[in-house]
Amino acid sequence: MKHSLAKLACLAGAVAASLSAQDLTITNARIIGPDASVIERGSIVVRAGKIASVAAGAPASTAGKVIDAKGMTAMPGFIDGHRHINTGPNEKQQMQALLEAGYTTILSGGGPAEGNITLRDHIDKGVINGPRIIPSGSLRLANNTPEMAREQVRKMAEMGIKFTGEIALTPVPGPSERELEILRAVVDEAKKVGVMVQVHAVSSKAMVAAVEAGVPLLVHLPNKDWVSKEDAKKVAAAGTKVLGTVSFGSPVFGVFADDNKPRFRDGKPWPEGIVDGVRLGEEAGYMPVNARTIWDAGVTLGYCTDTTYDPHAGLDHELKMLNVMFSMKDLVKMMGPNTASYIQMGDQLGTLEAGKLADIVLLDGDPLEGYWNWLKAKVVVKGGTVVVDKR
Repeated sequence: MKHSLAKLACLAGAVAASLSAQDLTITNARIIGPDASVIERGSIVVRAGKIASVAAGAPASTAGKVIDAKGMTAMPGFIDGHRHINTGPNEKQQMQALLEAGYTTILSGGGPAEGNITLRDHIDKGVINGPRIIPSGSLRLANNTPEMAREQVRKMAEMGIKFTGEIALTPVPGPSERELEILRAVVDEAKKVGVMVQVHAVSSKAMVAAVEAGVPLLVHLPNKDWVSKEDAKKVAAAGTKVLGTVSFGSPVFGVFADDNKPRFRDGKPWPEGIVDGVRLGEEAGYMPVNARTIWDAGVTLGYCTDTTYDPHAGLDHELKMLNVMFSMKDLVKMMGPNTASYIQMGDQLGTLEAGKLADIVLLDGDPLEGYWNWLKAKVVVKGGTVVVDKR
């Protein structure tokens, strides 16, 4: 009996310590609101991992550890709606690098579902430090049948997976009727079992075909041609949400080698290394312009990098290209509520509001001044727990 009571006491103590770790107060912060409004010297109180209050001035009462932001900017933790991650020998370093860049939530871009689940569990169980991982399961249309594809969707649901990985549609000359037949079966089955279908449609023909098939989520903008205003309106009318990956076609410098040579995001020469490249790297022009076209049509456009290299460098690369076509206020909406909506967590993430999960990044600069200040994460909070502190 004494042994059992001792175990219960230890368990209760551990639970209390865990809850205490999710209580936090941030003071003297410049707080960016949902509509890019600003509280210059405000406070955020976190209780049990959720935001209890966001207000100007000092809080009426504090909770847990108190962090004096000393004028740093508080924003929602960054969300990458499509990044290729999986379990592996370097997962600890990779996940830590994501946190240090400011990311608190990642929707896996695909790969083996089991590996995604293992990675998520390693983080949830405290084996490694890392952002919140949302697993996905791969599904291909090639060499498949409608019934086989339906079975794959049902298997995902049984595993607890809520998203397919990116399902590729032939971009040029466009998807075949066979592809679309299987895709329609996937969409139909996914609705029945509660799985969100994500499609890789990188031409206007593929994009419109996916929308007409009832696909709710597109992981990329077209990078093979220009999106017309008419096609953008079709996407908006359908309520289909899209991720940007605006920097896909633009070259990367200084990430893979410090030799001042332009490279594609896998380290191969640019533009020759671009997957299914159009010709001379026109993708670098198509994607940012197409992003603005669908944004202006009213499409919910979210943020992702679709990268595997250093998270800070990937954030820098994507923001540089977005900066050409969007204001900083636009980026607050795109990277916050829009991406949270894409990953089906708009009621929990994306803005700093009472009742939402306490995912917060403190930046050493004003993000409304310029994208470069988004690269200065000093403190990162996930679910009320400080996971990075570089002050």
